[in-house]
Amino acid sequence: MNYDLLHHQLIDWYERNGRTLPWRETRDPYCIWISEIILQQTRVDQGISYYYRFIERFPDVESLATATEEDVLRVWQGLGYYSRARNLHAAAKVLMERYAHSDLEAKDDVYSFWRSLPGIGDYTAGAISSFAYNLPYPALDGNVYRVLSRLFDCDIAFDTTQGKKHFRQLAEQLLDRARPRLFNSAIMELGALHCVPNAPDCHSCPLQTWCKALHNNTVDLLPVRKPRPKVRDRYFEYHIYVTPDRHTLLHRRTANDIWKHLYEFPLNEYTDSFPATTVQCIGAYRHILSHQRIHTRFMLHQVATLPNMAECITIALNDLDTYPVSRLTMNAIEVLDRLFQS
Repeated sequence: MNYDLLHHQLIDWYERNGRTLPWRETRDPYCIWISEIILQQTRVDQGISYYYRFIERFPDVESLATATEEDVLRVWQGLGYYSRARNLHAAAKVLMERYAHSDLEAKDDVYSFWRSLPGIGDYTAGAISSFAYNLPYPALDGNVYRVLSRLFDCDIAFDTTQGKKHFRQLAEQLLDRARPRLFNSAIMELGALHCVPNAPDCHSCPLQTWCKALHNNTVDLLPVRKPRPKVRDRYFEYHIYVTPDRHTLLHRRTANDIWKHLYEFPLNEYTDSFPATTVQCIGAYRHILSHQRIHTRFMLHQVATLPNMAECITIALNDLDTYPVSRLTMNAIEVLDRLFQS
């Protein structure tokens, strides 16, 4: 395989077709770190607005480290996978504890430095090392796994221990070490825009000359994943108590479960469907996670006084938007706003 020519073809394609994205316009390691965490499990078009919002609220490591976790979750609200935000906050604190200042430029071993922080794995450390510092580390996201699997016609499941090791070796082999920032941007963009999961236009691909899957007619079979676990159904019934003076109850999730440290209305969880009820339902939603299907309904109780419920706090309806909540709870709050408009 003529890697020099392959690099030239790929980078030429990227320079003509690559998107203009805010994190590509900076070399600031902090901004690139934030963008990489946001883009995990998030589409680029959705991530852009959150990136701007997060950087505006927390423009540097110190501002992030000194914020409360509740502030960080509030800015993250709606993006989901909230452990990402909690890890960002924890990593910022570690940085401020280890160093007297938040300068991220002068670290001896950049990759190991970033890899040691909470929430940063091989991919993120490689991405930051190449995009911020132009160091020769591969950045293997889902798009790159797909390109590599087809380019080398590799049917090893990329999300297994063996697969990750094998694909990293392929990525190291293919990397343009003279231009790692540009190369990693290009191969990720190729996977995002051209070498897409379904019906890729292989015959206009800049790498078609080298693509073994195209030559072997196996493009549609790749990449290969390990079998996914069975999806579990959960049934969340939320109870919204509202008094005449428009106060309600919230509690904070503390268990090591989804939406940890977010606020929600008092909850009953059922293992198999909802029971019959005569209470008014103001919203029913379904939320799909990787291994769970969350069925929710929000029940409205207009009461003279709020019930005494352990670990709940009393707040005014008008203050609901000051607490970090899940997207599902946001939906219910929007309904409450319409029902109880002043």
